[in-house]
Parts: sequence; structure tokens; C-alpha cells
Amino acid sequence: MRSRSWVTAGLALSALSACASGLHGQTAPALQTRAPSPAVAVAEATPLTPAIAPPTISLAVAKGTPLLVALQQEVRLRAVGQPLKGRLVRPLYGFDQLLVPAGSEVNGKVLSIGGISRKQRTLAILNADLTPERKVEVEFDELVMADGRHIPLQTTVTSGSGEVMRLVSSGEHGQQGKKKGAKDAVAAKLDEAKQQARKDLKDAMAQVEAPGKIHRLEHMAIGQLPARPQYLDAGALYFAELDAPLDFGNEALTEKLPASIGAPPPPGSLAQALLVTPLSSATSKKGDTVEAVLTQPLMDGEKLILPQGSHIRGSVSQVRPAARFAQNGQLRITFNEIVPPEGVTQRVSASLEGVQSRAQDRVQLDSEGGAQPTTSNSRYWNVALSLALAAASRGGDSDGGVSTAGTAGGRAAGGLGGFKLIGIVLGLAVKSQPFGAAMGAYGAGTSVYRHFVAKGKDIVFAKNTGMEIGFGDRNRALGQGTPESAPASSPAKLM
Repeated sequence: MRSRSWVTAGLALSALSACASGLHGQTAPALQTRAPSPAVAVAEATPLTPAIAPPTISLAVAKGTPLLVALQQEVRLRAVGQPLKGRLVRPLYGFDQLLVPAGSEVNGKVLSIGGISRKQRTLAILNADLTPERKVEVEFDELVMADGRHIPLQTTVTSGSGEVMRLVSSGEHGQQGKKKGAKDAVAAKLDEAKQQARKDLKDAMAQVEAPGKIHRLEHMAIGQLPARPQYLDAGALYFAELDAPLDFGNEALTEKLPASIGAPPPPGSLAQALLVTPLSSATSKKGDTVEAVLTQPLMDGEKLILPQGSHIRGSVSQVRPAARFAQNGQLRITFNEIVPPEGVTQRVSASLEGVQSRAQDRVQLDSEGGAQPTTSNSRYWNVALSLALAAASRGGDSDGGVSTAGTAGGRAAGGLGGFKLIGIVLGLAVKSQPFGAAMGAYGAGTSVYRHFVAKGKDIVFAKNTGMEIGFGDRNRALGQGTPESAPASSPAKLM
């Protein structure tokens, strides 16, 4: 038994030795590997680095941006849904890139035509107006690009739209006799920039069919009729705020582009902006915050100083509401801060150099950016005419109360002065000299009160009012800069 055990153990040891030898024979060749080639060694030693995409800028017209659209043709108002065609007055930019040029076609339609209340209709009839003007709401829903693309729009037309506007500039610097030589350099640059802005605006409006003098006279004559059609004037300006952004893709941000952003605006440069905070001499207070947003980038040669969308802030520095005896309101604003998008606020010296306003408001800017309405000299003629009609109505009756042609004409003249067409009819129908004289006296008194005794006009700047903002102190030479900012090497170029 013992010998068999030893034999069994010997066999087991032999098997283990054989297995070990077999394993050694298999693993030995694997340990004898060749050295890697130099190229492979370098690849293994250097870790793989993923490519980093350059930063980009979004080229989009943000939600809330107002499109300034001028009606291309005069439209006779007929029904809701009536198509409208307009032209873009100001170009659309994304950061520093021109996305949609001025003059691009914008399509829209009449959204609603308001009704007339009983009170309004009664007062209109008393004033010989059988077709009082109705409130009209419009919308613009399509932008036509130069390559023929039709881009759908979602817009809301804001208040203050539908009026023919004009661009009013501040007082001429060269006529003041105070700023000469080097000190007038900033003013000269501002005037040069404003002239270029006028040219750009004129080019943008060139495709609008503005009515000629004869057409305007015809409209004035039609406007005096008791019944007349209602028109939307060619060139009427609408502020159509975007309810959804317009996306034009992205642009790679180069190293050169952001280098100059945030630099002080060069003295004598002119920025195009839209008012964000509405202002009125009736409600605004001294010290109230004023904010505007740039609609175009401000350039210094090829350098970008302020991208589109930068904000300019200031305050109301002087205000006077309108008062009795035809004293018009006054408003003066100054700008002292600029805020680039996602940038650092910096102090500047800037003033209002131009503003859009309705022609009938007769807004005037002084050389320091103060604004006030002016009163037309036609008020003297209107009052003189009403007094003459009142005097003509004081004719006496003759032949036992039977009116002669002269006294009938006097009563008609008194009615014309007091109640226009209705007054003429009443003056001829009611054969009473005191009645005609009373209507004439009422008309004369109303005219005197309205033109010389009643409260004057307030200056009003609605939201989205177009503004030109000039940088730099006009009393300094171009090379001296401003107290808040350092000088720049060359004047700004407006894209």
C-alpha cells in the first residue's frame, strides 16, 4: 500500500513538471517582442487633443426690435384685409453685419378699422364733418429679400405709427459765431456725419411714392368736404416690433473684431438710435432716466466701437410743461453712459443732434439738443379771418325784417366763422341778424382762445422715436478728447 502511494505521488509530480514546462514554452516567445518604431512611439507618447471650434456671434435680429416701415404708396382705405406695401427705412444689423438693407420691401395688410362713437359723430357733424377719421390698425407679416426670398414676420405695430415723419436737426453750428478754428472741429465732424445720414435716409425713401404739390393741394381741397374718403398717406411711418426673432445664422468671431469694442467713441461721431423710454414735457421730471438703443454699429474706420444693440443712457436735464397763453413745453436730455452688449459701462459726453417728429408738431432743436414745438405764424391769419367774419355778420335787417342779400351774406359769414358748413346753412335759414352775429362772435372768440389763450403744445417723444446722438464736446478740439473719454485717432464712419 505504501509503495503504491509513492508511485501515485511520483506520477503526480511528473505531470505537474510537464505542465510547467509546457507553460514555460508557450509564454517565452511572447516576452521576446520587438521595440516599437519611432513614429509609433511618438504617437503613443503624445495624447490626442480635440479641435476647439472658434467662438461665434449670433447674427439675429432680436425679438422686440422695431422695423421702421414707410408706406410705399398712398392707400385709399376700403376694407379689413386690404394689402399694404412698405419699404424698410432703416437697415437691420446683427452685431456688426448688415443683414437687411434699407429699402427692402415689407408686405402687410389692414388689420382693423375702428368705429365712431355717437358723441364723436355728433361733434363731427356740428363741425361739418360727415365722415370723421377712423382709427386704423395695420400689421406687417412678410419681408422680401433682394434675392427673392420671402421671410415671414410676426410683428406688432406700436402707437405713434401711421404719421408722416421728418428728421429735425439741432441748430447750425457755423452760424453761432462762437466756435471757430480747432474748437469747431467736433461740430464740423458732427455736421458731416449728419449730412451723410440725411443722404442715407433720402436713398432709403427714394422708392416711396411721395405725393407732389398738386396732389397735396387736391387732398387739402378734398379734406374740406363734408364727406370724403380716408387715406393712408404714402411715406407714413410705422413701428413694427418683432414678436419673434429673425435668425440669419452665426459668424466666426475673429481676434481682430473684439479688440476695439468698448473703446471711447471718437469725438464728432454720430450714432443712430431708437428711444426706449417715452418722454413728454407734460409728464417727465428732471433727472428721469433716458435710454436709447443703437440700430447700427458705430465704426471708427474699420474698427468696431459699438455693435448694434448697444444701449446709451442719460437723463432729463431740463423740462417745462406747456402752459396757458400758448406757452409750449420744453425738454432737454443729455446722454452720459454707453453699455455694449455684455460689455462694461463707460462714461461719455453725448447730446441729441437729431430727432424724428411729425411735420405738424413743428419740433425744433437748439444747438445743445433742447427740444420744443414752435407755433406757426398762420395763427395770426386765422384769428384775423375769424374777426373779419364776425364783423361781416353784424349787418342790420331791412324792409321790416326781410333780409337783403347783403345781410344774408353777413349771417352766412357769421355761421362760417362759428360752425363752418352747418353755420352757413343756419345763417341762411334763420333770418335773424342777432343769431348770425352770435355765431360770428362765437367763432372769433373760439379762435382767439385756441391760438392765444389756451395751453400750448407739449413736446412728446414716443417709444421708438428715431434719434441721432453725437459724441464729444463741441467746445473742444478733436485732439483733446472729452473729460470722460480718451481721444480717438480718426472720426467715426457710419455703416
